[in-house]
Amino acid sequence: MSKIRVRFAPSPTGPLHIGGVRTALYNYLFARKNGGDLVLRIEDTDSSRFVPGAEEYIIESFRWLGIRFDEGVGIGGDYGPYRQSERRGIYKAYVDQLLREGHAYIAFDTHEELERKRAEVENFQYGAATRMQMRNSLSLPPDTVERLMAEGQGYVVRFLVEPGEDVVVDDLIRGKVTINSTVLDDKVLYKSADELPTYHLANIVDDHLMGISHVIRGEEWLPSAPLHVLLYRAFGWQDTMPRFAHLPLLLKPVGNGKLSKRDGDKLGFPVFPLEWHDPVTGEVSHGYREQGYLPEAVLNFLALLGWNPGGDREIMSMDEMISLFDLAGCSKSGAKFDYVKAAWFNHQYLLLRPDEAWVPEFDALLRSKGIASTPEKEADVVRLMKQKVVEYDDGPFGKKKRNISFVSDLWPLTRFFFVAPREFDREDKFIRKNWTATSASEMQSLAQVLEAVTDFSAAGQKAVVDPWAEQGGFRPWNAWRICLVGAGQGPDMYELAAHLGKEETLRRMRYAIETLG
Repeated sequence: MSKIRVRFAPSPTGPLHIGGVRTALYNYLFARKNGGDLVLRIEDTDSSRFVPGAEEYIIESFRWLGIRFDEGVGIGGDYGPYRQSERRGIYKAYVDQLLREGHAYIAFDTHEELERKRAEVENFQYGAATRMQMRNSLSLPPDTVERLMAEGQGYVVRFLVEPGEDVVVDDLIRGKVTINSTVLDDKVLYKSADELPTYHLANIVDDHLMGISHVIRGEEWLPSAPLHVLLYRAFGWQDTMPRFAHLPLLLKPVGNGKLSKRDGDKLGFPVFPLEWHDPVTGEVSHGYREQGYLPEAVLNFLALLGWNPGGDREIMSMDEMISLFDLAGCSKSGAKFDYVKAAWFNHQYLLLRPDEAWVPEFDALLRSKGIASTPEKEADVVRLMKQKVVEYDDGPFGKKKRNISFVSDLWPLTRFFFVAPREFDREDKFIRKNWTATSASEMQSLAQVLEAVTDFSAAGQKAVVDPWAEQGGFRPWNAWRICLVGAGQGPDMYELAAHLGKEETLRRMRYAIETLG
């Protein structure tokens, strides 16, 4: 068996969609599982849709995600160049071969002529039923064709599809898919305007020359597969034709249809791996990296959108996903994009990190609020608060609660660690219920007890305060929380006071006693 070789071939027409990331991930898992190679090829033959910066964005996205290619753009390899725009001389030879052997023909129809035909014929398709009505090398006399070519008339090369043949695509996910060639049109393979092939020809030629053994791509490319089978046959490459595997679509979280940027904008989640600045409109689109997602969480989440490794396990390392991956476990039906589940995955991966690993991002967050702290104190805050629940805005669905899923979630839950409460909302339900007529005197007594504590660790405080509370019949915890936090939130009170230290704890208590009375 020849070596497994797969490719991911994005077009630099804008930011990389999260669905493209999943396709690249499945190719990566398949290659690593089978000891094969993963190639990065840039399909930039459509010069009219080229967007500056898109190629660099694609490469940076995979660098952040940790998906490593074995060869391709920016890496090199034995089958380059890997940008299709740099391979035009290669493609022209294969265009000429198809023309010479009668598998393709030259068409001179202008854009205006095609539009008139579409208006005249309902559901117009350029193919066996209509090609002789058009201006091409099959319908025109040979001398006219020669003259038009000599005059430099613009043209395209179309593939000649013979009608009435059942074309079978043997798909590793969907099984045998049969499509009759009568429904296929004569696709454009080459344009004289920019001397570049279209996707259909360049894709086939490159896959063949680069020794691609499997083409794993999105379901949206399935309608193109019969044409590609016919092209392989026309070139006589049937024996080296790669195996196809068409992945299920990523679907909208709500409603029907394919996941789009509009869904993300509406519901408040990214559909791109990195933040994207549109060079034309100036529009900024959110990215998973900038929203605080960990790359390993994104990959784990995406892997399970359309693939079932068996069992109920969800959290898997990259090595585990590689060992378990099998195209047979991929679904035929689309997968709903559960953005809430994506946040859950990020929460799980954050918890797997040591507290110290949260500090760089947490420190940057604090500094943006004008707060300077120490790495040791910040790591301690993470330890105390990382299991808490945060309220968030779920777009049209209103306020909801979830576990801390991003380091940025810490700020509203931890502000009181760094900023002492200066105002107390007497209408707040927690304060109204727990600051009673006796609270001030109890807090004064507790302050005196704490003043005498020599070991101000959580255990040291507890050893002194618990007996005092039991002996006096006090339940000071909620009133104490109001003093230190200003609200009904926060960690264990002994842990909080130990973190703040004796001096700051007593300062906050005295201020609350004086303010609340």
